[in-house]
Amino acid sequence: MSDVSDRARQIAAWIKSDSIRWELLGYVRELGLPDCWIAAGFIRNAVWSILHNRNPEISGDVDVVWFKKHDSSEARDLGVESRLRLLAPAIDWSVKNQARMHLKNGDEPYASSEDAMRYWPETATAVGVRRTIEDNCELIAPFGLEDLLGLTLRPAGAFATRKRGVFDARVLEKGWLRDFPMLQQIG
Repeated sequence: MSDVSDRARQIAAWIKSDSIRWELLGYVRELGLPDCWIAAGFIRNAVWSILHNRNPEISGDVDVVWFKKHDSSEARDLGVESRLRLLAPAIDWSVKNQARMHLKNGDEPYASSEDAMRYWPETATAVGVRRTIEDNCELIAPFGLEDLLGLTLRPAGAFATRKRGVFDARVLEKGWLRDFPMLQQIG
């Protein structure tokens, strides 16, 4: 895989071949939310599992991120979560309009879902995927895909400096270095 598009195609192929992930992406697509993606562990853990020659099971919550500046109430997100739970009740859905998340995170306002991901704790977590109307798999990754595919656990942005304690706590709490022994923590 020599360039970003080859890397994106490989990840897209893995996601499309995972019938459960592909079905969940279809549910989210049908919501019609703007700038909407399933992100974070949904992608990261699948890729890391595949690279560890394991079945990519879904564990933890499924993060749905979207962006609409003038529709950012938490109640709206909770309503979307309720709709998704009706479609897939076994999934722990977490829906967040990124237009309001800068307030929680102490950042400047975000301009899009991808922009919001630039403020996430790890480079390999800042990846989103969506199922298009044409039934393609589209990815966004503001830090690229090299760390994700290279099994590199690296803090992003402020999590390498002033928010470093949050990054370190996440690494311990999530047990990534234990569960994915080929991971290399850098930074």
